[in-house]
Amino acid sequence: MQTSTNRFKQALLQGRQQIGFFSTLGSPTLAELFAGCGFDWILIDTEHSPNDMPETIAQLQAMAAFDVSPIVRPAWSDMVMIKRLLDAGAQTLLIPCVQSAEEARSAISYTRYPPSGVRGVSGSSRAANYGLNTNYLKTCESELCVIVQIETLEGLQNLEAIAEVQGVDAVFIGPADLAASMGHIGNGQHPEVQAAVEDAFRRLKAIGKPAGYLTLNEEEAQRRIGQGVEIVGVATDTSIITRGAKALVQRLAPR
Repeated sequence: MQTSTNRFKQALLQGRQQIGFFSTLGSPTLAELFAGCGFDWILIDTEHSPNDMPETIAQLQAMAAFDVSPIVRPAWSDMVMIKRLLDAGAQTLLIPCVQSAEEARSAISYTRYPPSGVRGVSGSSRAANYGLNTNYLKTCESELCVIVQIETLEGLQNLEAIAEVQGVDAVFIGPADLAASMGHIGNGQHPEVQAAVEDAFRRLKAIGKPAGYLTLNEEEAQRRIGQGVEIVGVATDTSIITRGAKALVQRLAPR
């Protein structure tokens, strides 16, 4: 058996734009349903969601039959968490709240085996097809994709240094926490926040580093797609369901 090609990473290297959403409800059934809807990627969130290891693996399994790329966000840039997610079969990770080049280098080291990093070694993990892929330990790193998330003013100040760390494949701007760090909690559309986001995209484009972003505002999503942002999150499973349910009730409820 061979190590699976990371289609998300290949598309990123080819400069193809990819849209997706965040899976937050811990439901493999929903992940399976949405996997067939045409998204390029689905992110399994373990930071702000009830997705623990069993739910994460079940969702990876549910998506495997579809032409959609799974991404996993660990709860933190933690060596043990990242090791477990990689062993579970995640190939693309979104590392939250990276604020410096040093933190970015640490995150990358958690995804690499010695001597390049500090990832613990297991040749019988799910990622290695339970030991059937005897080449996994030597081939897996070329198929790993690491996206770091910038969510604070400190992270923005260090943006270029973070982006240029070897092993960082893309930089994702997180508007919710960024807004909070700027004194505008709950208002990612505040002009100051949006100006900071625009500046971040300009700076990333100037150094040729792919950028990512999440917004639940459809008008903004269309604008980011039009700007050429490479990784655009356009919804969460929660927002898709609640908006659809509320719209149905509003259309059909007796007046």
